[in-house]
Amino acid sequence: MTTSTTFLGLGAMGSALAAAALDAGRPAVVWNRTPGRAGFLGRRGATIAETVEEAIAGDGVILVCLLDHQSVRAVIDPVAASLAKRTLVNLTTTTPNQARGLAAWATEHNITYLDGAIMAVPRMIGRPGAAILYSGPEAAFEENRELLDLWGRSEYFGADPGMASLRDMAMLVGMYTMFAGFLHGAAMVGSEGVSATEFARQQVPFLTAMTGQLAGLAAVVDAGDYAGAGQQSLEFTETALDSLVTASLDQGVNVEVLRPVHDLVRRQLAAGYGRQGTARIFEELRKAR
Repeated sequence: MTTSTTFLGLGAMGSALAAAALDAGRPAVVWNRTPGRAGFLGRRGATIAETVEEAIAGDGVILVCLLDHQSVRAVIDPVAASLAKRTLVNLTTTTPNQARGLAAWATEHNITYLDGAIMAVPRMIGRPGAAILYSGPEAAFEENRELLDLWGRSEYFGADPGMASLRDMAMLVGMYTMFAGFLHGAAMVGSEGVSATEFARQQVPFLTAMTGQLAGLAAVVDAGDYAGAGQQSLEFTETALDSLVTASLDQGVNVEVLRPVHDLVRRQLAAGYGRQGTARIFEELRKAR
């Protein structure tokens, strides 16, 4: 008989994870702070627990997917003793150091802790394109691989419990700044009556083509050779950004999205690196370390 998996948290993502397990014929125990959210999963065969203590009474994997780090601690801290010798998989969005803190807490209480970062939206769970990054004890990852693979492509990034979160957040930086850049551009053309939908039809293939440049940019950064042939110079980029700022202001568009990048480039120029490649802003970004 397959051991039940416990799902703590039934927001959009937690519900999608539990539903995928049920669809695969795996028994599930579900709990949510607001009980009403569990109803549709109960109709699909899940056991609905009224309390966290009741939900974790079995011996299977416990999956946590809540709002944030604070809500995770609020739910699991009171039942720490009951979680001893159990495997806890946390798919709540947490920072790398929060994940490491949870792992240390788990070790103190004899709990096996596996951290995960979901690279998908709820409707993608269990479908092609979904991926979940994991870090923590490799044995826990391998022992539960059949379950983890129900939700998406499972990728393991080592024993450091913060590494999955770090990779997740590094990728999300690219996503959010891309979205902000798109909205900035939409505001520019929108000032002349062009719809955001029309602009998206033009922008999507352009950005798709531009992502092809990332591998070359990465090779420059890894080599630390910003003076190599074929690179767009910081001087050229500064001129381009200056024009973009001017054009934006002329269209009445706020330049808060552009200004940080412009400032990074300007600092590199002030330091005497103007003729080196634009990828050198990487060195400016990592100075905070």
